[in-house]
Amino acid sequence: MARYIRHACAFCALLLAALLVNAARVQVVQSGDYDGNPANRRATIARYQQPRGDILAGGEPVTGSVDTGEQLRFERTYRDGPLYAPVTGFASQMYGTTFLEHSQDGVLAGTDPMLSPLPLWNDVTRGASPGGDVVTTLNRRAQEAAYRGLAGRKGAVAAIEPATGRVLALVTSPSYDPAELSGNGEAVASAWERLNHDPEKPMLNRAVRQTYPPGSTFKVVTAAAALDAGLVTDLDARTKSPDPYRLPGTTTRLTNEADGCRDAPLREAFEWSCNTVFAKLGVDVGVQNMAATARAFGFNDAGLRVPFSVSPSTFDQHVDRAQLALSSIGQYNTRATPLQMAMVAAAVADDGRLRSPYLVERTTRQGGETVAGAGAHPARQVMRPSTAVRLKELMTGVVEEGTGTQAAIPGAVVGGKTGTAQHGIGNSGVPYAWFVSWAQARDALEPAVAVAVVVEDASANRGEISGGGDAAPIARDVMRAVLGP
Repeated sequence: MARYIRHACAFCALLLAALLVNAARVQVVQSGDYDGNPANRRATIARYQQPRGDILAGGEPVTGSVDTGEQLRFERTYRDGPLYAPVTGFASQMYGTTFLEHSQDGVLAGTDPMLSPLPLWNDVTRGASPGGDVVTTLNRRAQEAAYRGLAGRKGAVAAIEPATGRVLALVTSPSYDPAELSGNGEAVASAWERLNHDPEKPMLNRAVRQTYPPGSTFKVVTAAAALDAGLVTDLDARTKSPDPYRLPGTTTRLTNEADGCRDAPLREAFEWSCNTVFAKLGVDVGVQNMAATARAFGFNDAGLRVPFSVSPSTFDQHVDRAQLALSSIGQYNTRATPLQMAMVAAAVADDGRLRSPYLVERTTRQGGETVAGAGAHPARQVMRPSTAVRLKELMTGVVEEGTGTQAAIPGAVVGGKTGTAQHGIGNSGVPYAWFVSWAQARDALEPAVAVAVVVEDASANRGEISGGGDAAPIARDVMRAVLGP
């Protein structure tokens, strides 16, 4: 009898050992497979069991969370959703996250180890800290002015503080309300389908993910290259610039919208946006120097993040002399995001120094304690300080007596450059209206803001677009909002 009991005990011990081995196999060896299985909803349920942290602009939350009482308990809400969508992106229970909601997801969801004072204890308990907050660099008044100025027209605005790189405004139009995508019901699926098939592309972040031919605003870069190379030493000296200008190696003749461009000095050519002068300057500078200057400003940089990625602006380095001439006036293959052109204006405003733009000032725990700050953003010298001084002079002249007079602000020094970018087959499309600028209060030590505006569907005629009729007033209102009353 005792023998059978011993056999039974041994068999039970063997079964217990098998169970422990299997449990270890499941929990250690196969845990990754189970965690990643689409049928496993535990991680998803846990993710939405607590409110998400907030994104703040101007010290006030522009996001929130609502308790739905459902299995996926907390759902994202947005305040002024279309206004801040290019910054916040969306946080959807069905379609994931974008922009700051994505790049700062660890902080907002409470899974970032830095949020916990006892991270090792959280690892043991598998508990999540309360969601932290993301404090942005945005200036609410500038953001609102940009959105109001676009008034639903296709386009975008980017504004930067030159001395720091802080992004003060980032607006795209038309926009959408991210709250439409927050939940997981049929209405969310319907909204997703509608937004993705809308020909106006309201979910496209035109400020950082759309590149345009920058047109004459690129002449700021060409002027910088020519001044740095010593090709121009006197802004008021006559240049040897025929009108029309025959593109090298072709029979194509480049003309101007303005009169009086033949042999025009750089100052007049800049103020009245003479294509012929700048096309010839670009050819004289040469492709290597032009490409190097464009690269210094940020073109051809595929690694720019703010902290979400920015589409690279491009300057083609493999061109012949005729193509270089067109590239030097912001046509051919030259492409830029509005954020990139704001960076160009910021470099001029800050004496030739350029700092990488950034959107997140700091991240905090739920109680407001800082977890991480933006830190110092080093500057790189993209042109000689003396060149920047001359470019400031040229850009100021555009606003005082050139094509950008509608950007003038009483009590402030404003520099700008208008642009008309042709596009479409045979340049048949309505030209894009561009304006890049910077502004400095007369009693201030340095410029406070640099802005770039592009309007895709400008309603003015071509001459008025070139004169800053559409984009310049928007830039003026954004700059005025930053400068204050």
